[in-house]
Amino acid sequence: MSALLPLLEARIAAEGPMSVAEYMTWCLLHPQHGYYTTRDPLGQKGDFTTAPEISQMFGELLGLALAQSWLDQGRPERIVLAELGPGRGTLMADALRAMKGVPGLLDAAELHLVEASPALRAAQATRLSDYGPSWHDSLAELPEAPLFLLANEFFDALPVRQFLRDGDGWRERVVGWHEGQLSFGLTDIAAQAALEHRLADTAQGDMVETCAPAEAIVQEVGRRIAAQGGVALIVDYGGWGSLGDTLQAVRAHEKTAPLAAPGDADLTAHVDFRALAQAAAPAAHAPLTAQGVFLERLGITERARALAARLNGTALESHVAAHRRLTHPGEMGSLFKVLALHAPDAPPPPGLDT
Repeated sequence: MSALLPLLEARIAAEGPMSVAEYMTWCLLHPQHGYYTTRDPLGQKGDFTTAPEISQMFGELLGLALAQSWLDQGRPERIVLAELGPGRGTLMADALRAMKGVPGLLDAAELHLVEASPALRAAQATRLSDYGPSWHDSLAELPEAPLFLLANEFFDALPVRQFLRDGDGWRERVVGWHEGQLSFGLTDIAAQAALEHRLADTAQGDMVETCAPAEAIVQEVGRRIAAQGGVALIVDYGGWGSLGDTLQAVRAHEKTAPLAAPGDADLTAHVDFRALAQAAAPAAHAPLTAQGVFLERLGITERARALAARLNGTALESHVAAHRRLTHPGEMGSLFKVLALHAPDAPPPPGLDT
């Protein structure tokens, strides 16, 4: 049985049903039994695999995109190079390796990592020790300077609230306790000022998800970039707007029910990129672009061919499969999207400017 389950039962018994956002927060970040605070979830031995773990090409190309933005913005002498939720540090390590080829860039960059997991901080320290990283619990702790930011599969794990439309009002989906187990329920109908605009594009019974923490983070990113320059590359799965129940749980690379294994499964929801773009104003944003299109524009096929020339056998087969997985519309190529935030007076990063 999940070690978190009796604690959730006690919390619900004492205070009543909890929002989906509170449930996600308990499951992912509880100090003793939270999913991210107790393990390294990545790779074959974990529960899921992210793009940087699939191929070095992903991080290299994102690093070069940031490098070109640094050049386009006049090579600022000091920048904050940051990542939100850096995993094992693989993405940043690959990005930094590519950035070495750009004279002066690494001399200007201070590396800052926003990470909640002690286990993953340890992995990042090992992989990125040559670059003198600093760790932070939140984006607000970063120093003020032009911000060059990466966020890959970060926003999908932030807690969402779910609202079901009922007439001109909304019922919030909550997690309660029924007949000895966790169960979903709905609150009474109430008006939601933050969802007034969604009455125009939803119908009876539609579900809408909101993520206040994501919007607050992007608001801060946008403020920094608009005021001081820089760029942010946000890569995640989702779409332009929220519609439907997208809460999902993954355990051992297989989908499971969101209430089945609290604290022992990853919980995510699709990212509403429209909400992020609106929250980031006055920073500008490039058109939302499919990951596969973005990587192809950056030259991933040419890079794949160059790497393939040195491979054979099983290594070559794995390399070809990795390229397909990152770019093919039937795999990650269309499901994952890229949103770039940039200063209003600067061009968008390469791959997102057409």
